[in-house]
Amino acid sequence: MIVMGVESSCDETGVGIVRWEPDGIGDGGRGTATLLADEVASSVDEHARFGGVVPEIASRAHLEAIVPTMRRAREAAGIDRPDAIAVTIGPGLAGALLVGVSAAKAYALAWDVPLYAMNHLGGHVAVDTLEHGPMPECVALLVSGGHTHLLHVTDLARPITELGTTVDDAAGEAFDKVARLLDLGFPGGPALDRAAERGDPHAMAFPRGMTGPRDARYDFSFSGLKTAVARHVERCEREGAEPAIPDIAASFQEAVADVLTMKAIRACTDLDVDTLVLGGGATANSRIRSMAQERCAAAGITLRVPRPRLCTDNGVMIATLGAHVIGGGATPSPLTVATDPGMSVQVSQL
Repeated sequence: MIVMGVESSCDETGVGIVRWEPDGIGDGGRGTATLLADEVASSVDEHARFGGVVPEIASRAHLEAIVPTMRRAREAAGIDRPDAIAVTIGPGLAGALLVGVSAAKAYALAWDVPLYAMNHLGGHVAVDTLEHGPMPECVALLVSGGHTHLLHVTDLARPITELGTTVDDAAGEAFDKVARLLDLGFPGGPALDRAAERGDPHAMAFPRGMTGPRDARYDFSFSGLKTAVARHVERCEREGAEPAIPDIAASFQEAVADVLTMKAIRACTDLDVDTLVLGGGATANSRIRSMAQERCAAAGITLRVPRPRLCTDNGVMIATLGAHVIGGGATPSPLTVATDPGMSVQVSQL
């Protein structure tokens, strides 16, 4: 079975294609997905001068990119049409989602193939199977510009349980805002990571939000950390001192990685789960990855991290999730299915 995935939840127009081979043993979506094509058109450069993603610009960019990206993916995979189409219906930007879903519906109707409406967040977990094979029961830490979640995954073809999320800014959003504050450009994650290479991660004692004994065990907060960085920069300027940007970047990055990985390991320990999966564009950050590796090794937990290309938004993650859901016996979605910008992570498919 050939499954095409369409992703347009933010500023990447992604079309991915996988081949699904079921293992023939029981149900639950067991099988193997093989990558055939992964085409992405990003509008990130168009948003850079605004310091963040502008929804209207993202929507227009998707309109321009969807057909050429679809054509490149089919050519790369060597197919005329897939056996099924999976598409992100949420969560994400309302206008951006509408472009991808409308296109997927049109292609499904024209090709007379079934349509499957997918959850964007589940795709970030499922894509790891392309590199590391079948997914065992795991805790997944998803970190991106719009999302910070701790998830409990028992089966990719079944609803995912949310353990915790951010109560304010997502970690990736905090990276972008701090990078803008330090005049490092957009997107902020890579810029801060580069600046932090020259800095001392212990130079500033920035706060670790939501880590007190009475705080929710798996929830996150990064607004206070962002504010602490702003206050430090303001104090430097007030005193006529030049802010030590590499030290600030390294100390900020250390605080984010510390909280993310501490709570992820805590969830694995509490649930007696021995596998942690990282997903989302912000997990490309070198310190988040290295600290996760250190702490997983110390706790006897297996760490699975897709290569950076698969961590960022792409169509192949939606194709992979779709393949597992279809393999688990899901029925196709109606062509009247609507987008859901605030979609719960516990809804795998509609």
